[in-house]
Amino acid sequence: MTRIAVLDTEHCRPQKCNFLCQRVCPMVRTGKEAIVIDKETNKPVINEKLCSGCGICVNKCPFDAIIIVNIPEELEEPVYQYGRNGFRLYNLPTPKKGVVGVVGANGIGKSTMIRILAGEIKPNLGGNSSWDETLKRFRGREIHDYLEKLSRGEIRAAYKPQYVDSIPKVVRGRVGDALEKNDDSGQLDEIAERLNIKNSLDKKINELSGGELQRFAIAACLLKDADVYLIDEPSSYLDVRERLNLAGVIRDMKDKFIFVVEHDLVVLDYLSDYIHVLYGKPTAYGIISGIKGVRVGINEYLSGFLRAENMRFRNEIRFDVRSPSERGNRSELMRYPPLEKRYGEFSLTVKQGILYEMEILGVLGPNATGKTTFVKILAGAVEADNTGLDMKLRVSYKPQYIKPSMALVDSLKIKPEFVERFGIKSLLDRSMQELSGGELQKVAIADCLTKDAEIYLLDEPSAYLDVEERLRLARYLKKFAYDKEASVIVVDHDMLLIDYLSDELLVFIGESGKNGNASKPMGLRDGMNKFLKELGITFRRDMETGRPRANKPGSVKDREQRSEGEYYYKD
Repeated sequence: MTRIAVLDTEHCRPQKCNFLCQRVCPMVRTGKEAIVIDKETNKPVINEKLCSGCGICVNKCPFDAIIIVNIPEELEEPVYQYGRNGFRLYNLPTPKKGVVGVVGANGIGKSTMIRILAGEIKPNLGGNSSWDETLKRFRGREIHDYLEKLSRGEIRAAYKPQYVDSIPKVVRGRVGDALEKNDDSGQLDEIAERLNIKNSLDKKINELSGGELQRFAIAACLLKDADVYLIDEPSSYLDVRERLNLAGVIRDMKDKFIFVVEHDLVVLDYLSDYIHVLYGKPTAYGIISGIKGVRVGINEYLSGFLRAENMRFRNEIRFDVRSPSERGNRSELMRYPPLEKRYGEFSLTVKQGILYEMEILGVLGPNATGKTTFVKILAGAVEADNTGLDMKLRVSYKPQYIKPSMALVDSLKIKPEFVERFGIKSLLDRSMQELSGGELQKVAIADCLTKDAEIYLLDEPSAYLDVEERLRLARYLKKFAYDKEASVIVVDHDMLLIDYLSDELLVFIGESGKNGNASKPMGLRDGMNKFLKELGITFRRDMETGRPRANKPGSVKDREQRSEGEYYYKD
């Protein structure tokens, strides 16, 4: 085994711990320079050859800034390394005509991979190698020709960034004008129509909602005449219909090299022709698997075992298919009456319903049909027009949009069990305004669950979380609802997440921005069938993992299920 040591320089605070890692290192105490202090950065540097791997510095570091891990010796040198004691990426993906999907945890190297493919950074083979050395390393592999063209500046790359929130800071003016500048293909009208942004063309970019901004960024990328399209997390802010519609637009670009990084496995499955799995240790190192078929790749990712690599990287995740009779006896927690709310031209109506103890109610529906308004009414943040809701129960609410303050994370007084479970110990002494989207989301969820309540409302908790974080959250919420004897309501657009955690489903239908109508709570299968029929999409269950998969439009399975009225899945 080869040992690597990684120091997170952002979290490292030597002025607060006085280089505790160096002071407790047994090798340093014997006179060996296993940890030295860099005079320029005033940060510790760990000598991997002298490190004994005892783990004392890892456990003693108060800021969780050190990772020491063993990796398989058969790995070649990394394709790219961010300096000494920095993150390492091993292997590169295989360019194929069509859509190559990429799945893996946050901090595992997906963004580094994209930057290499775009020509933004040059592979350094862990040091300072030349292009000749890199090309020699990849001789005989499918990616060699791509890298050779990249080295000569012959690859034109179009890139859709992960975070679209900052776009208005760098791109200004009218949406239509900005897209016309990117329209190398003359397909602006068609792309705008298919991505449903025609009504946004006359808006200013700084006036766009999150969903409009996402579709704008995707359109700007796809309109470019490029050799490779690199699309990072395209489903954020989009509802289920918009996600699957987007997937259809991308799939139609069959003659291009397209790489898509996506955490929504239903969308990734639906749009991809091939899959690469990234695994390793987040913030320490990432390994790109060999290329796989879509079903095999996603199933192996869920199983936690890559057959070709003979690598177990975590425990298996399976989906349970339960009938209503298996939910057992339920204790009623509260009843809510029919609810009505109007905002200008928008109107919402909600049928009466019952919330139960130890149960999770999933909420699905298009954007701007009133889902957030409904949970705000339950939370007491908004009043219904037709009735007062006398909430005698304690409610804890995690809003859809989290407004970070200057306060330190530690000021929230999050319970230690949630600090540990959501991995936010290293964030406690940081201002909430300094946190990334994923870090802020985990802090907000932990803060919500910390509060003592009977009803917990989580509005879009999957935003900015990777696949593994989403499924860990879903698995924990099931246990949490049971242990607390509480009702948990989760609003989200990730179909796989909602399928995995929900006992019952509340379905919103209507015209976005104009009206919304919410059903009463329904069994999962009935609710999903109602929702998918409204969308005109059919799903099936994977025989190996039990996960939901979207059928390709017009496929044999799609036509068969439509004819039988089974839009969710057949027994």
